[in-house]
Amino acid sequence: MNIFLDANILVSVLNHEMPTFSYSARVMSLPTFRSNFKLFTSPICLSIAYYFSEKKCGNRKAIEKIKILSNQIQITSIGPDELSAVNNNKKINDYEHGLQYYAALNAHCDIIITENIDDFFFSEIPVYTSKDFILNVL
Repeated sequence: MNIFLDANILVSVLNHEMPTFSYSARVMSLPTFRSNFKLFTSPICLSIAYYFSEKKCGNRKAIEKIKILSNQIQITSIGPDELSAVNNNKKINDYEHGLQYYAALNAHCDIIITENIDDFFFSEIPVYTSKDFILNVL
């Protein structure tokens, strides 16, 4: 199963944000224990995660955390096709989330995990919170 992780999942793991950390950390560890799971995110999500990590622990530590994270997760691409798809989808009113969605589709992700399901109301693939995924899908 290919899983796309939104920025807020990454931030939760990097900053040990409660109460979501226990669920988001379990999602992040899935490929370690189950080879049929692959995790994906976009460069934009990594950038957002860095920003919030840097606010909490400083530049050096945030860069260190992002390096570790980016070695454990596959990075999607966002190019002209994804931009065009967002521009042509009238349902999308948040450009950043539109880019994440099409990056997830481009990487053949089966689901999106985010703490803000409403941000992906237009999604044609299932969207879960980390808690809902761990408790009800896994």
